[in-house]
Amino acid sequence: MVIPVHDVNPVRRTPWVTYALIGVNVFVFLTMPGAAGSVAGDSDLAPLCHLQAFMQHYAAVPRELIHHQLPQLVPNGQVGVGPHGPGCVVSRPGYDKSPALSVFTAMFLHGGWLHLLGNMLFLLIFGNNVEDRMGHVRYLLFYVVCGYAAGYGFALLNDSSGEPLIGASGAIAGVLGAYLVLYPRARVWVLVPFLVFLPLRLPAWLVLGFWFALQAVYSSGHGISGGTVAYAAHVVGFVAGMLLAWPLKPGTPPPPEPPGLLFGRRARPHYSW
Repeated sequence: MVIPVHDVNPVRRTPWVTYALIGVNVFVFLTMPGAAGSVAGDSDLAPLCHLQAFMQHYAAVPRELIHHQLPQLVPNGQVGVGPHGPGCVVSRPGYDKSPALSVFTAMFLHGGWLHLLGNMLFLLIFGNNVEDRMGHVRYLLFYVVCGYAAGYGFALLNDSSGEPLIGASGAIAGVLGAYLVLYPRARVWVLVPFLVFLPLRLPAWLVLGFWFALQAVYSSGHGISGGTVAYAAHVVGFVAGMLLAWPLKPGTPPPPEPPGLLFGRRARPHYSW
């Protein structure tokens, strides 16, 4: 697995929407119940129960999206003591949940710091150029559409699942797909784990193509968000992003590419004596 850190592809205007999306995602994560995590012990059960209630309310659930089967009992955020000890109390939901709207709210929820920071890194590196090409408003609509495509695509493949689906990765996968279509030859600095982290400058088609191939392979395991990764959502979002960006490809100027590069490193000149 390679870790992108920077792309060699300057933009013409400030990517305000990309920055705003990152800011909103970070703000929501910091204000979520139990965002700082919890440690074992009964004293930490209350934040966990609050988090479960919050996720049930705002996360997307495949069974709810496809069959509109809303649960009769949900965690209400309170702690109780049952026959098996302390636990989260369930009751009838005190709110009306819209499954379609939950796909949107789920795009801004993350399960931990690693989940959040990984998504925001990819959005920061690749989102600015896609926004620059599409424009602010069209890019925002594109982002939301890819997120919905990823959410419903995953739900169709896992229609009986009651596990919550969260994260911006489906929408961000759409951004990656668009970047691959628009800037396949742009150079991307990546860190490759090989004993140490080896920095290389590789073409975007190789970096993003490899990422997509991994998601496609992993998706065959039917991963579900909520302890595992919803790889199928990544695949659907990526393909949606490619299709939506394709009409913009003919008018997209190629990124600057320094001459004489061999996998990101300048090739040595050959001298004839």
